[in-house]
Amino acid sequence: MLVMAWLATLAGMGWFALAMEAHWQQVCGGGTPPAGLLRVLGAAALLVSLMLCLAADHVSTAAMVWVLMLTAAALAVAFTLSWRPRVLAPLAGRVGAAQRR
Repeated sequence: MLVMAWLATLAGMGWFALAMEAHWQQVCGGGTPPAGLLRVLGAAALLVSLMLCLAADHVSTAAMVWVLMLTAAALAVAFTLSWRPRVLAPLAGRVGAAQRR
């Protein structure tokens, strides 16, 4: 469950980052991001990660693990944006395709 929580946290932080126009252009090469949708997806993914952490551990441990995951995921997304931003393209791809419809 913690692995799924980690993946949800990474996705959530990635969507929050892509909601910013500069990061969207870094990853997608142009256009404007569907910021509202990306923020909702990010918040939902972080909520899912919290629920998974709570299901895996005691409340106090789960809260600590979740906060540490948030920090690690934020750093991972920041480093990814500075090193290879195209790695986040799968997160943008589905949202961008839905926006074009």
